[in-house]
Amino acid sequence: MARAGVDAIVLRPSPDYRFLGGHGGGYLVVTADALAHTADPAAFVPGDARRVGVDPEMRVRELFGLAVEAELVPASSVLAPLRLRKEPDDLAGIERAVAAAESVLGQARELAWFGATERAMARRLGLLLGESGCEEVLALGVAAGEHTASPAHAPSERVINPGDALTVSLCGRWGGYCAEVARVFAVAEPPDDFEAMYSVVLAAHDAGLSALRPGVPVSDVALAVREVIDGSGYGRFAARHVGRGIGFGPDEGPRPGEDTVLAAAMTFCLEPAVHVPDLFGARLADVVACTGGGPVTLGSAARTLHVLER
Repeated sequence: MARAGVDAIVLRPSPDYRFLGGHGGGYLVVTADALAHTADPAAFVPGDARRVGVDPEMRVRELFGLAVEAELVPASSVLAPLRLRKEPDDLAGIERAVAAAESVLGQARELAWFGATERAMARRLGLLLGESGCEEVLALGVAAGEHTASPAHAPSERVINPGDALTVSLCGRWGGYCAEVARVFAVAEPPDDFEAMYSVVLAAHDAGLSALRPGVPVSDVALAVREVIDGSGYGRFAARHVGRGIGFGPDEGPRPGEDTVLAAAMTFCLEPAVHVPDLFGARLADVVACTGGGPVTLGSAARTLHVLER
């Protein structure tokens, strides 16, 4: 805080708040002298504060409620670098969240997909997430057939039929930690040419995984993924983003667009994808820990193309 010229930090319930030990409601106020958990943050911000770091999730009325004349800046300027490397307890918490997400994915393989709509299956997966102990569903995707070619597709009334490609993605929070997993299925049988395209996404995932090592700029992970997809001829259909950090929040550092150099105890959601307009697409997502011994995938779900029998 001193190096950033920040005299106080005010946080509401959010990933930054949980990172500093916040729980329940109220606010956390951090100054050079103390950390206070309070319902009245204005009472703890020094009157002579010139710069105050505020939570990016704070509402306008909360900001006005601080009643300070200081410059307000994002608290992430101080906290984001500290959140890059996880403590052992954090890694264990993320791994438990991944296991819970994968358990729902495993149950999804046993559901009856033929004749159901994307929206109906998304509702069923939402119920399974709740039963798994998921505290907050952050994203839930079900896309069939030509809809798999749209990276931002929301589940619709489209009926799922034999011969469809199918993308299922789950992102939620368990025990305060976030996890995401995405897999691709084929209903009864893969569409023509789908397996060849999927093999490219799988190879790109393997290349990105191999690059996730301490001392490697995170931009090199994106480069490794793109080189595989570009070399296959699918380059113009590659997803713009190949991943991002994950932990207390679903989207945090390290990010491929930044200059961050990977270090042990960083966690990354690797998510290469190819989307061929009006035809089909495929996206894989796994949470990976960067360790001194190399990358460690924090889950065990198979990445081979799974053919659903019903």
